[in-house]
Amino acid sequence: MRSFVAHCPELLTEDVIRKLMTPIECAMTMMSHIPSVMKAHGAHLKASAAMVRLRLYDILALLPPKTYEGSFNALLRELVAEFTLTDNSANTTTSLLRSLCHYDDSVLLGSWLQETDHKSIEDQLQPNSASGSGALEHDPSSIYLRIPAGEAVPGPLPLGVSVIDASVALFGVVFPHVSYKHRLQMLDHFAECVKQAKGVRQQAVQLNIFTAVLSALKGLAENKSTLGPEEVRKSALTLVMGPLDNPNPILRCAAGEALGRMAQVVGEATFIARMAQYSFDKLKSARDVVSRTGHSLALGCLHRYVGGIGSGQHLKTSVSILLALAQDGTSPEVQTWSLHSLALIVDSSGPMYRGYVEPTLSLVLTLLLTVPPSHTEVHQCLGRCLGAIITTVGPELQGNGATTSTIRSSCLVGCAITQDHSDSLVQAAAISCLQQLHMFAPRHVNLSSLVPSLCVHLCSSHLLLRRAAVACLRQLAQREAAEVCEYAMSLAKNTGDKESSSANVSPFAPGVSSRTDIHCRHQGVNITETGLEGLLFGMLDRETDRKLCSDIHDTLGHMLSSLAVEKLSHWLMLCKDVLAASSDMSTATLLSSGKDEEAEKKDEMDDDTMFTTLGEEDKSKPFVAPRWATRVFAADCLCRIINLCENADQAHFDLALARSAKLRNPTNDLLVLHLSDLIRMAFMAATDHSNQLRMAGLQALEDIIKKFASVPEPEFPGHVILEQYQANVGAALRPAFSQDTPSDIIAKACQVCSTWIGSGVVSDLNDLRRVHNLLVSSLDKVQAGKGSSSQLYRESATTMEKLAVLKAWAEVYVVAMNIKKEAESKPKRAIKNTDDDDDDCGTIDELPPDSLITLVQPELPTLSRLWLAALKDYALLTLPAEFSSQLPPDGGAFYTPETIDTARLHYRNSWAPILHAVALWLNSTGFTCSESTEAAAISGLQKRSTSVNLNQASGAVGSAKSLPEINKDRMHLILGVSIQFLCSPRPEEPIEHVTACLQALHTLLDSPYARVHIAEDQLIGVELLSVLHRLLLTWNPSSVQLLVTGVVQQIVRAAQDYLQEKRNTLNEDDMEKEACTVLGEGGDSGGLIPGKSLVFATMELLMFILVRHMPHLSTKVSDSPSHIATKTRLSEESARLVAATVTILSDLPSLCSPAGCMTILPTILFLIARILKDTAIKSADNQVPPPVSAALQGIKSIVTLSMAKTEAGVQKQWTALIRSTLACILEYSQPEDSVPTPDEVSMLTAIALFLWSASNEIIGVQSLQNGCMNRFKNALNSCDPWVQAKCYQLLLSVFQHSNRALSTPYIHSLAPIVVEKLKAVERNRPASNIELLAVQEGIKVLETLVALGEEQNRVQLLALLVPTLISYLLDENSFASASSASKDLHEFALQNLMHIGPLYPHAFKTVMGAAPELKVRLETAVRASQASKAKAAARQPAPAIHSAPTIKLKTSFF
Repeated sequence: MRSFVAHCPELLTEDVIRKLMTPIECAMTMMSHIPSVMKAHGAHLKASAAMVRLRLYDILALLPPKTYEGSFNALLRELVAEFTLTDNSANTTTSLLRSLCHYDDSVLLGSWLQETDHKSIEDQLQPNSASGSGALEHDPSSIYLRIPAGEAVPGPLPLGVSVIDASVALFGVVFPHVSYKHRLQMLDHFAECVKQAKGVRQQAVQLNIFTAVLSALKGLAENKSTLGPEEVRKSALTLVMGPLDNPNPILRCAAGEALGRMAQVVGEATFIARMAQYSFDKLKSARDVVSRTGHSLALGCLHRYVGGIGSGQHLKTSVSILLALAQDGTSPEVQTWSLHSLALIVDSSGPMYRGYVEPTLSLVLTLLLTVPPSHTEVHQCLGRCLGAIITTVGPELQGNGATTSTIRSSCLVGCAITQDHSDSLVQAAAISCLQQLHMFAPRHVNLSSLVPSLCVHLCSSHLLLRRAAVACLRQLAQREAAEVCEYAMSLAKNTGDKESSSANVSPFAPGVSSRTDIHCRHQGVNITETGLEGLLFGMLDRETDRKLCSDIHDTLGHMLSSLAVEKLSHWLMLCKDVLAASSDMSTATLLSSGKDEEAEKKDEMDDDTMFTTLGEEDKSKPFVAPRWATRVFAADCLCRIINLCENADQAHFDLALARSAKLRNPTNDLLVLHLSDLIRMAFMAATDHSNQLRMAGLQALEDIIKKFASVPEPEFPGHVILEQYQANVGAALRPAFSQDTPSDIIAKACQVCSTWIGSGVVSDLNDLRRVHNLLVSSLDKVQAGKGSSSQLYRESATTMEKLAVLKAWAEVYVVAMNIKKEAESKPKRAIKNTDDDDDDCGTIDELPPDSLITLVQPELPTLSRLWLAALKDYALLTLPAEFSSQLPPDGGAFYTPETIDTARLHYRNSWAPILHAVALWLNSTGFTCSESTEAAAISGLQKRSTSVNLNQASGAVGSAKSLPEINKDRMHLILGVSIQFLCSPRPEEPIEHVTACLQALHTLLDSPYARVHIAEDQLIGVELLSVLHRLLLTWNPSSVQLLVTGVVQQIVRAAQDYLQEKRNTLNEDDMEKEACTVLGEGGDSGGLIPGKSLVFATMELLMFILVRHMPHLSTKVSDSPSHIATKTRLSEESARLVAATVTILSDLPSLCSPAGCMTILPTILFLIARILKDTAIKSADNQVPPPVSAALQGIKSIVTLSMAKTEAGVQKQWTALIRSTLACILEYSQPEDSVPTPDEVSMLTAIALFLWSASNEIIGVQSLQNGCMNRFKNALNSCDPWVQAKCYQLLLSVFQHSNRALSTPYIHSLAPIVVEKLKAVERNRPASNIELLAVQEGIKVLETLVALGEEQNRVQLLALLVPTLISYLLDENSFASASSASKDLHEFALQNLMHIGPLYPHAFKTVMGAAPELKVRLETAVRASQASKAKAAARQPAPAIHSAPTIKLKTSFF
């Protein structure tokens, strides 16, 4: 029962406690009858009876006292009888008194002996210790009971002591719940018991009673209840005040402690004043040591428990009395107790003590110089006082005022004196004082002397001194790690210089170091070239004290963070030495040198004869390898170094960069150059026999794979640097999959496997298969089902292992599908590459893109079933508590109902990749797989084990579900899991889970079945959109936002397809057109209902993204005072996001009815026009940013909407909308001085889109026409040939418009300018290809005009074109010296003339006849061309005519 209550507190419901109380109450009744049974049957039953009482007290102490209120009277009678030794003739004392006194009072009790390495021996020598020592036979249950943290207990105490301890502890629990009347009776009874007992027995009874009273007062303070009325207080005070004059120091100490706790519990100023006054009077009159020490401690305890404010009015008196007592040189004991109390007062008063600092400090200094060093307790207390004073003055110590400087120098002098004391406890106090000083005034603490002295203390044989030294180093390393390491190394150098015989001992050889402790103190310290870090690593092996080890870890952690990147080789060497050291390898070769060995042997001989009296030879001593805990820490350090390098510089993960940096500066140390060491260390750790070390090694291996997977190998292009380590990784993973490996290691190894396979490093199919086989073997284990017999670990461990295997498979499947998808999207390019690069060995070693999927494919039927089962479990486990009745009573596919809480954690870690994999699988099979077909292949055992599939029922009945029902269940499962997670992902959730979930949704909505499912029930879509909106509010990374837009686009497309389908069926049924057009959101009225409208939800979400990246789009944001109106260019990711949102926005009108369109179009068009304005900014390379092309596409799709043109009702609104949008764009494209130059080409394209797509009635308005013509004119007159070329192209398309009414005004207005521009080229020939392109595009426009013109006007038109072309021809002399662009223009003109002649022979002749000089130029050019061709043909027999194709290419540029 005791074990149940102690270890399963979460199962203790009120009902269970009520059931437990029945046997417990019976046991209490039985206790009262035991004495009579013993009388009848003899005393040999005593031990058994005591054991029953011990167990009973233990259980009751763990239960809430309210549950056994009715039995208080009987219980308290038993407890009081127990510790007042009523029925016990032996004078047994409790062992709890020291732990109930304050830790700081150890100097008075001498209990600092417990803080030594040989604590267990000291414990037994203590006068008040429990007789005998701890041993297992005293209480067998201690074998499995948990030891409280921080206690290195040697075992349970003898039964007599344990029972008294338990009764005292229970008394403290029960006392606060007892009535005042009973409290008074008990306190009076205690006084009576003390009076009755005599001699040694009185001491024992008093000790026990005091411990019980302290326990009770502590209980009252914890329960925040009061002691009771005046008579209870009086009785308690009498009981407590007596022992303040007791000769036993422990009782005096306990009495002071009890007095302080009473003051805390009563909490009344008058009561505190009365107690303080009593002690004042006593101290003024008393002359004997005992009462002086007792009452001075009472004052200290009063201040300690009431605090500075509660006892402020007594401060002056207390300080003056204690300062006087401290000067009593006749009695060191009085000095010790009074100084200790003074330190307590300084500590508790805080800033209120500031006025008394100077006199206290001068007294401390005086006593430090006058008290003989042999009185170590006095010096210890002086050190405590000094530390308390430093804390009181605090940051003021940094100041430069006269008083501050005096105080500071006094403190430094005090520290120096205590540092020189021979006693280790005094030195420890000095170190903590210096630590405080360093915290408040770091500039004034001299590290160059402090650090070496701390390093010397690290070898001390005194635990407290080592503790203080490491705690101080921890603080120093936080701020000045580099200096600390330097000073430590300088100490090593100095020692080496002074004593050539000093022993260089490996810090990784604990056996040796501990033997050299004695002469460490004389010779300096055993710091070698590994520095302070090496020494600390060595200490980790020797130390057992938890606090000390934790501080060493922290110190090394701080040093690592500051120094590891700069001194990379040094730290990697350290970790490697610790990890590589194994028992057969001698580390003597590592660090010690030959000439020191002789001297060292002599030294060690002395040590050994001292310690072991065996002067054996050093060689025969076995070398002790570092312990596993140290090696685990080293492996963790390795992972930290990798992370630190990642944050420091990218060159650490780029071999080419690293090599060049190393060449420039040989001292440059970069991580990638140490890759083989990293792999070796991870390998050593991962294949060790210690499970914790294997975990750390696998973690390091995973980190290395993740960070280095994409690092290319510069010498072999197309390969990565990790490929050469494939065998090592495989060998490190293999042992983890053996039969007897614990579940957590298998889980981690599966994780590493999937990372390795997914990293794309493995280029050899056989290597891939080896690692893949490890996963296959673990999959067989998963299929063995819940009831497999070989269960070594608890059920949740099995859950963890199975889910890890499924997660690893899911990750591999996701990677395989991605590779396959990429391969499918670029098959042609890949083939072409292999043709071109035959001589290049880059492609030979690559895996065929489908090799990974072929490895996964055979397992898919099994995997898909297990994945779905795991997802179903996860869905059930995430249900809120009120639905717990829906959970299956016998657990899920992979968890049992008993381990449900731990199982939840494992599911939470692995559901995301599984969800993504299931979505990919369903998408690839197209929801056509039913479960029954898969299950058929699986044996009965397996069927039973995972029968908790998607069907609640198990066995054959379950497979009766039809495929549509199964698919519906699957859709609901996936959507349910996703929505539940995306609603509120916890902030500590890894981003991979969010991205996996969004990718799963995107993949799922690729499949036609899922699209129909989500479009049929519009509310699912709306719900999903609102959840995604919430996700965007809390998750900022743009990768998440891009994925969200992808999912939104899928939802909108699904709705579009569904609506189109509906419209098509209506059209086929040939019903009235009215019904067909009203389909879509908005109906007749055009109203969209928030919460039900898909379009509204989409717009809300998209608007949020747009405003996040372009705040000025929202008037609310731009009007707010905090908004700074600066427009920066969008980053690449933001541009992609904005483009995606614009694309979705322009799809939305197709989801609405005509009336609905008119509701949303104003917003959409406004946004598109504004985005076009803000993102169409001229760039140097004339690239069109993604948002601009998306906006242009959007304009096109909106202007060409069919329904708007057919609907009479909305015609007027539609016209107004299109006109105002065009007007907006015209306004935006006006060049302004303030904003960056708009990209004219994009704006012109937008205008041209309107001209192509909208009807003349809408945009044939005079004002709009003029605006458009002006923009074209500006572009034609632009000085940028690129703008001219694009403008000609756009004009061409406008002139060719099928609606003559629209194009004619533009031809009339703009053609003359075109002709002028082209005529001017004769004087200003093109100098570059872009200028040439502009001319060519212009000529195309003219040619088109000629073609468009009617027959009778053709001569006039040709009269414009032909002379222009002929003017471009060069004569023979100038042709040779012309630029290449100019020559190309000549060729182009000639080609075109040759082409035009046959096209319009009559008109051409007319034009040529009218101007004979043109004819001459043309004939000359033709002759020259033919001559050059003949020459070329003669020179080069091959029929390669080079000039024509180039021109053709240029011509068909667009």
